[in-house]
Amino acid sequence: MTPGPAGGEPRRILVVANETLTGDELIDAVRERAGGTDVLVSVIAPVNAPREGYVVYENTRRASAGRRLDRTLAKLREAGIAAMGDVVDNDALTAVRDAIALDDPDELIVSTHPESRSGWRRRNLLDEIRKAAGERPVEHVTSDVAERTGAENVLVLANETVLGEPLLERIREKARESERASFLIVCPQSDSDRGDHPEAERRLRAALARLRAEAIDAHGQVAHPDPFTAAMHAVRDERVDSILVSTFPEQRGSSWLRRDLISRLRSESNVPVEHVVVQPEEVSA
Repeated sequence: MTPGPAGGEPRRILVVANETLTGDELIDAVRERAGGTDVLVSVIAPVNAPREGYVVYENTRRASAGRRLDRTLAKLREAGIAAMGDVVDNDALTAVRDAIALDDPDELIVSTHPESRSGWRRRNLLDEIRKAAGERPVEHVTSDVAERTGAENVLVLANETVLGEPLLERIREKARESERASFLIVCPQSDSDRGDHPEAERRLRAALARLRAEAIDAHGQVAHPDPFTAAMHAVRDERVDSILVSTFPEQRGSSWLRRDLISRLRSESNVPVEHVVVQPEEVSA
């Protein structure tokens, strides 16, 4: 390889990506930027905690990010590019700032989903990263890896019905329809003044345990008390391909339906929204 700049030191490239880590577009961009010179590539895969949430179950997210990172590092090394990387427990902007302070890269490559799918782009994260990078070049790579692989991220919005059999069965059906489906279960709470929600946490843990026992990729959080706000925060922060809302019937007192939640989500989220009705007697203890 041709030596890098500044007295033989390798040129440092910081790569920022998570769900698009394995996209061919990202791998090609790194190869092109390396250009046969002596480079050291550092890859960070941020796993962000949701902004609104009292308790977060992120172990499946972190494990999935780790598997993607391992595959990406292997591809880069096979191409003769020195590469290292980490899954980091931070939002992407904080992770980038930390990496810049620690490694002082010469340039950055940021990979995202297309705008219609990307939570990072909906938050104008690219502009913030460019500000953090200062004079360093920042290349943006778009990868529609989810479309190519058939992956689907499903936001499940449920509270007292999260252990309802109709909801669990619909999640199973969607998992069978797409082998690469993952499910983020968000449980909005009614009491915003409390810091803990033991019953909600118990229900959520039980639902996740049942789904994971069936090899379904599921994680979740106890979240903002308003269901519309909780859902839209997730849509803004995550790649959400569809929303599954579970409620009791309106005649059984569903406040979510009285507030026209389904129509509001269909209007504002720009993704398909499905409604699952659960009868009180269909909820596991």
